[in-house]
Amino acid sequence: MAKIHRLTPQQPRMFCAYVLRTERVSPSMHRVTVTGPELGDFPWQGYDHWFRLFLQLPHQHSLRLPEFTGARWWQPYLAIPETERPHCANYTVAGFRPGAAEMDIDFVVHRGPDGEVEGGAAIWACRARRGDALAVLDQGVLFDCPPDASEVVIVADETGLPATTGILRSLPRGSVGRLIQEVPTAGDRRALDVPPGIAVTWVVRDNASVAGSAALAELLRLTSVDAAGYAFVVGESTLAAEGRRHLHRLGLPKERITFSGFWRHETSQAA
Repeated sequence: MAKIHRLTPQQPRMFCAYVLRTERVSPSMHRVTVTGPELGDFPWQGYDHWFRLFLQLPHQHSLRLPEFTGARWWQPYLAIPETERPHCANYTVAGFRPGAAEMDIDFVVHRGPDGEVEGGAAIWACRARRGDALAVLDQGVLFDCPPDASEVVIVADETGLPATTGILRSLPRGSVGRLIQEVPTAGDRRALDVPPGIAVTWVVRDNASVAGSAALAELLRLTSVDAAGYAFVVGESTLAAEGRRHLHRLGLPKERITFSGFWRHETSQAA
């Protein structure tokens, strides 16, 4: 497999932007397209390139951002009074068009027992209007496939769908392996730009099941992996942790497994 260049910025840069347009791309996914004079310089690397998203609070008239130099942004962020501190969450670049300075951000629409949208970022996205201010702090790429990987196994719930979509689109066309992608409804399945050697399994979750459980059940049916392969498992924390454990039991070395719990079920929702 061709070498994948993975870079994490040593001095992450903040890019100010504003909402250009929004659309519901599937029953559980809402897309916000943003732009701005600075955004054309965003150093997009493809794959699961991610960023910190800063959003204006509902009662604010303008977006207040932390002032920082170098890589230390967290302490300046916490130093902002809570009533003025912007909402911050982690998101993946769903699409990027540098010539137009446009970035697509996909938000999972979580709903509560009465059908209300839950989660600060999702609520913001569903209410976003053209001109609304935001900022993104570049964080680089998490996907870290070794150049000698014989196969790729990718597993995710819907919070990882923007990442898996970008990874499949960016992989060398000769890549082989499989994707296990869980979604809440059949309508959330989408056309993917997939290398011919990657098998795609969509898993539609039962309404009563915890997010990530269906993808994990499908992964647990896997009885063998190539020890020279690579795996990427993201989403709800149990899916990430148990998925990694199962793949390691099958013989995949821990250093060849990237796993990340994007959210935890006990806290109800993703950011």
